[in-house]
Amino acid sequence: MTYRALVETLDTWFATGRQAAGGVEIPCRRGCGACCLGVFDISSADAALVAEGLATLPADRRAALRAGAEAQLERCADLLSTPGWGPPWDVDTLPEPVFDALSEALAAAPCPALDPDGGCAIYDHRPATCRMTGLAMDAGVAGRLDNECPVQGEFPDYAALSPTPFDLIGFERAAHAHDELARARGFRTTTVAAAIASAPRRTGEGADSDPASG
Repeated sequence: MTYRALVETLDTWFATGRQAAGGVEIPCRRGCGACCLGVFDISSADAALVAEGLATLPADRRAALRAGAEAQLERCADLLSTPGWGPPWDVDTLPEPVFDALSEALAAAPCPALDPDGGCAIYDHRPATCRMTGLAMDAGVAGRLDNECPVQGEFPDYAALSPTPFDLIGFERAAHAHDELARARGFRTTTVAAAIASAPRRTGEGADSDPASG
């Protein structure tokens, strides 16, 4: 199973929860960007998936997303107490309190993949964490993951929905194997902005930069 197919099992989980909700309005859908804010870490497999999605876009859209991603990374550099964080922007090289402080400082920063209309430019290639927001999850022995939707307070019936079951442990086990494969190709645990900025450039887009080349 490819990593994209694996993360699409989260889409199936969400669709199951939506169906179980009956007539309850679920505002979480493509085009709602309420949770598409802040700087957060994504796995190496997610970084590869983001790069794959970027490659499907027209040249002008790729350039616009790269510009937005690079601007966000410049803000990160200005805020970081640990200097020298650069390509491939490996989050694991930063002390956890440092990255937490950075995330808090940029909590209101729009995701660089967010379109002006609130849609995601790489929706079909968005990271796993983006697919896990919008419903509560019953992860079995792994416990319950609460719905992190920031606007759920406006929809009481939606906020009160029971968690939807999902085999999170099985998912994470399979995802780990994909992470190892992605790391072997040069991808790292990083942010969406860094995944976009460091994605390989297509011919004619400028200097080629394959993550696997260092």
